[in-house]
Amino acid sequence: MLEGLEIREVDLKGITKTDLLRLESEFYTSKSFSLENYFLGKDIIDFVQYGTSEELNENRDGYPILRLNEFDSYFIGTPSKYSNKISIDTYKDLKLKKDDVLICRTNGNPKYVGKSAIVKEDYEFAYASYLFKIRPKRELINSSTLVAFLNGIYGRLEIEKFSMQSNQSNFSPAKFREIRIPKLSDKLNKIIENFFNNSYIQKNNSQQKYTQAENLLLETLGLQNFTPSLEAVNLKSLKESFLSSGRLDAEYYQPKYEDYINLIKNNNWGFDRLENVCNLKDKNFNPKDDVNYKYIELSNIGKSGEITGNTFDLGKELPSRARRLVNTGDVIISSIEGSLESCALVTEQYNQAICSTGFYVINSEKINSETLLVLFKSALMQNILKQNCSGTILTAINKNEFSNIPVPYIENNIQQQIAELIQESFALKAASEKLLETSKRAVEIAIEENEAAALEFINENSYNYGFKITY
Repeated sequence: MLEGLEIREVDLKGITKTDLLRLESEFYTSKSFSLENYFLGKDIIDFVQYGTSEELNENRDGYPILRLNEFDSYFIGTPSKYSNKISIDTYKDLKLKKDDVLICRTNGNPKYVGKSAIVKEDYEFAYASYLFKIRPKRELINSSTLVAFLNGIYGRLEIEKFSMQSNQSNFSPAKFREIRIPKLSDKLNKIIENFFNNSYIQKNNSQQKYTQAENLLLETLGLQNFTPSLEAVNLKSLKESFLSSGRLDAEYYQPKYEDYINLIKNNNWGFDRLENVCNLKDKNFNPKDDVNYKYIELSNIGKSGEITGNTFDLGKELPSRARRLVNTGDVIISSIEGSLESCALVTEQYNQAICSTGFYVINSEKINSETLLVLFKSALMQNILKQNCSGTILTAINKNEFSNIPVPYIENNIQQQIAELIQESFALKAASEKLLETSKRAVEIAIEENEAAALEFINENSYNYGFKITY
């Protein structure tokens, strides 16, 4: 009758004799692992600090504030929100420095709590209050090794064990002080740091290739020196507005949107409605209960249009919104305002995966997939998508509006150049991720077996790096 339940008997006297006065049952039934040679979190902290809880804005008003949304794998990206509520002194105090480690303190989704990223250079960014910053004592563990551990299997077990559970999970600096962190040799620490450094280089090279593709597209469409109207007022007759578009919201008629649409209409290679340019795959797919599927959601979309991971679960365990089957070469585009930039190209690795109905899935015989990706992530199509969003509780672009947005055609030679650049970008990104995955797995093997086995694993996998690693 009790089969499947996690039950453990704990002596109250034993609990009260330790520094950890934890009474919730989950603490004692949480999965754990054996680790004989370790530091406690409190041993390795050189500096710790919370971020700012002041109000943020999207108008680039004030100082840039990094959030969890801007974590880019195990590194950080560029903030999309700002705060004009913090003082210059607070901003200077919160600025990120090379080798800082940022850790997610609280989130409604427990899997994001404890997620960490390393700061690889000094940045003019502050950070939000649901993150905290740690600088570890380098003589004990470097920042790269700490991030590799925290994002690995055994770091996650420690984080989940010591997190406080309520409406939102919480992993505070106080809880970080209680977790176990493996003691690793200087040699393994240096190797992992070297891998992170090389991974960061490959990530930046990947971004440069994407930027080249983006600039090529912008130049082709006449967007490089294009500045849309900043006017907030646009006078329209009833015939020119509601009777033409069916929209009464003033936001829809902002002059800047007309400027973007006119740019498309004046495109040298012409344009057409999306339904005539692309195939829209909106047929529901019903996962089989007893089959495992890769499931892609918003959190799995990278900054340069790559898919960064997936949930892997039985069909019966997937959410009801998991209803779109995707194939290699498809481009998925978020339909929800606020995440419209979450567009990604489906590579062979994610062929036959499932994505949420919150995405539109498209492909085209007239525009190659790589060009579609860059096009829909550009300011041009992002503004067109945003203009056509509607709704109250959930603002999104509906199927009819999406099917009718104008899409510019691109010359074939330009499409081919864009495709080659994006393919190079994705290859470099994959090399970057491989180095991070190797680092994480090496720490796990050191815990499971020993450092000799971890070093053997690194050497055996060295042929996968795509470039020479020295340490």
